[in-house]
Amino acid sequence: MGLSAKLQLRQSQSLVMTPQLMQSIRLLQLTHMELERFVDEEIERNPLLDRAEPRDDAASDQLQKQEGLAEAASEGDWFETEHGWSAEAMSAKLDSSLENIFPDDPGRAERLGPGLSAQWKSAAGPNGGSFEGFDMDDMAAAPVSLRDHVAEQIAFAFSDPAARLIAHELAEHLDDDGYLRADLAEIGERLGSSVSEVSNVLCVCQSFEPIGLFARDLAECLAMQLAQRDRLDPAMRALLDNLELLARRDFVSLRRICGVEEDDLLDMLAEIRALDPRPGTRFVGGNTDAIVADVEVRPAGDGSWAVELNPETLPRVLVDNIYFSQVVGRAKDQTEKDFLSECLQNANWLTRSLDQRAKTILKVASEIVRQQDAFLAHGVRHLRPLNLRTVADAIGMHESTVSRVTANKYMLTPRGVFELRYFFTVSIAASGGGEAHSSEAVRDRIREMIEGEKPADVLSDDAIVDMLKKNGVEIARRTVAKYRESMNIPSSVQRRREKRARVSAGR
Repeated sequence: MGLSAKLQLRQSQSLVMTPQLMQSIRLLQLTHMELERFVDEEIERNPLLDRAEPRDDAASDQLQKQEGLAEAASEGDWFETEHGWSAEAMSAKLDSSLENIFPDDPGRAERLGPGLSAQWKSAAGPNGGSFEGFDMDDMAAAPVSLRDHVAEQIAFAFSDPAARLIAHELAEHLDDDGYLRADLAEIGERLGSSVSEVSNVLCVCQSFEPIGLFARDLAECLAMQLAQRDRLDPAMRALLDNLELLARRDFVSLRRICGVEEDDLLDMLAEIRALDPRPGTRFVGGNTDAIVADVEVRPAGDGSWAVELNPETLPRVLVDNIYFSQVVGRAKDQTEKDFLSECLQNANWLTRSLDQRAKTILKVASEIVRQQDAFLAHGVRHLRPLNLRTVADAIGMHESTVSRVTANKYMLTPRGVFELRYFFTVSIAASGGGEAHSSEAVRDRIREMIEGEKPADVLSDDAIVDMLKKNGVEIARRTVAKYRESMNIPSSVQRRREKRARVSAGR
């Protein structure tokens, strides 16, 4: 069989992702802050791009719209889900099962922050001569950080430079809760000091206000506060050594270990709850970016919903065509002309991409509002099951595009600020073949059932399943348990122990 060379022509179609198309797709999933940084970088590289002048009243309007819409969540427990704990080592994060031990957290409001609420007042007119509306009460001192607070006390507590250096090194290893996250031997080796010297400095630092700072685990933090109140007796020490039993509400074992009666144990529990497990959270931990809604929804006059983009999240970019026409005629060679042409092309592409991004976000948000009209009008119980494909089919877009648009975008509604993906929930079948229920609505029903239960009639997961089925929700027991655990609600056995203990304490 002989070999020969042939020349053939073939036609085929293929989708080629140009760099600009890939960049346009990436713009869809950028957050407001990421988009601002991207635009700033483009303006720095491209001499034909410039920022448009912002409107004077935009910031004021935005602050007024978001005033009070992001208040702290309902009063919860000290120990949030993202903070686990271990009685042996606080370096392992706080266990979420401890949430019900401490119902009131003095530092919770500081951790959550003021949300989206803010004030905006005009102190002076354009000429600086008018101070109408100026209030001295609005002038507040800069918030004190935990590091600054500790540094002030170090300056007065230590006169020896070496001890002061060790104290500052210990302060650098404080986390936002005020716990010391460092090994004393490593610090001593790094500073050329003995472990005993570092320990002596640590003992002084643990006397700083608020008491509990520089603790190395939860038990030590609580013990320091109890010692200040002269309440660290052997029974209380035994209780602190068995916090895991307290988290499980195993009061029988705790009474045996501590050697106290039930009434005494309840008094000890009340004392524990009065302590602050995170003394560092009352100080500013650092700069945080407030959530800025990308879309705003408000009731329209005809009973529908008006959906608008937040102008504060839309970078206003201008293409300087006048400057381009001036410099392109002065170009000395073809290389400079090509550079200017490329800059003009990129500038036009950026403005078109930003415009297309805004239109896409508005289209997706409008469809979400249309699908979840009942939720906006009546609350979470009326949240409908929704997935990305439903929205994509309704607006004629690809599912991946809707996924990118809803990533890290927020919607300001009369019911609060929600991430766009909050409105996409799993469908739970209805008993009897009725309309399916949203998983978020079912979670809310479970939460309400448990909050309304009585100490003598604590609902088990099976009982919740039966009650939901009577209300038209077909759900499995393991799903109820999963939803309950996701809301940090303990089991029926643990809740029964806790409720009985509270009833006994109130006698």
